[in-house]
Amino acid sequence: MLEEIISVTADRLVGETARIKVEGYRFVTMSCVETGENEIEILYHFDKDLKLIHFLLRVSKDTPVPSISPVWFSAFLVENEIQDLFGIRFAGLVLDYE
Repeated sequence: MLEEIISVTADRLVGETARIKVEGYRFVTMSCVETGENEIEILYHFDKDLKLIHFLLRVSKDTPVPSISPVWFSAFLVENEIQDLFGIRFAGLVLDYE
């Protein structure tokens, strides 16, 4: 199984996920970890033909993260969970449980 990690910025995140959707990738899930008192890293995991691509986003907790749920509807579940567990906000969630 091949893997690739690509660093992305918040302003490019949604566009990059839309691009790989068109290329035939599927959304797998997301992972989140605190890397400092006010910093987090979010990994977005995608798969196509046993090749995994991971987008790595580094942001501060007080910065709203753009939601990928308009592109990948199922992402709203994980994004809501990350909001609850890490205290960050996703902007543009298609379904926000707050």
